Amino acid sequence: MKLFADSACDLPKSFFEENKVELLPLRVHIEDKDYDDIMGIHSTEVYAAIRDGKHPKTSQASPENMLTLFEELAKSGEEGFYIAFSSALSGTYSTAVMMKEQVLETYPELKLTIIDSLCASLGYGLLVKEAVRLRDEGIDLATLEEKIRFNAEHMEHLFTVEDLDYMARGGRVSKASAFIGGLLNIKPLLHVEEGKLVPIEKIRGRKKVIKRMIDVMAERGDRLNEQVIAISHGDDEAIALELKQLIEEKFQPKSIEIHLIGSAVGAHAGPGTLALFFLNKL
Repeated sequence: MKLFADSACDLPKSFFEENKVELLPLRVHIEDKDYDDIMGIHSTEVYAAIRDGKHPKTSQASPENMLTLFEELAKSGEEGFYIAFSSALSGTYSTAVMMKEQVLETYPELKLTIIDSLCASLGYGLLVKEAVRLRDEGIDLATLEEKIRFNAEHMEHLFTVEDLDYMARGGRVSKASAFIGGLLNIKPLLHVEEGKLVPIEKIRGRKKVIKRMIDVMAERGDRLNEQVIAISHGDDEAIALELKQLIEEKFQPKSIEIHLIGSAVGAHAGPGTLALFFLNKL
């Protein structure tokens, strides 16, 4: 079985290579240059550009690349399973569905399942890692889809940003709110609902918002000591490690993974973003 994922899952390039997952990179635009995420640019370069006053933009994965990969899958006779970045945050999922339909016209034997993860960053990444584990166990496609869809529906995303100005540029908050928030050191706590970013509350000070993330995790999480927890950060590993220590002390999870937030999300959330992912009450 061939697995596909796009770069918004925030897993490193080595993961795709070592686990034979086909990468569909989203695209990053900085001034007059275009890059394939992960393949042509590292997210640290995106954060450096933001700090330098530039305004990176992103766009969905290449339809031409999808078409080529899906045609190759059809010719191979293998089954394919593509977990896509939340359709509420990118057009990549809908484009993949269109490219699948196009390939089916020429190769009606194509066996490809595409699902909308409703997730982003390492919430999405945890789904991809679980799909790899299940594939390697030899599970059939229908059962794999059922299990991944279930986890997608129960994946919690909690995150905060260091500077509201970055979200204002993307239209997530008003410029006035960003200005006032900056003056008062207000940090928003957000989550993902049906694939969309939704504010939960505003908290003054970063220490307090991290404490609140732990509280919400305790309220929503289920059997956290049996879970793999994920933390992603916008080029601020120190704050991610601080959150990790608090989680270890309170919940003793199976393990905690930490990765950089990739270009697709980081270009809009900005440096200093902190995100936490776990499964809610099942």
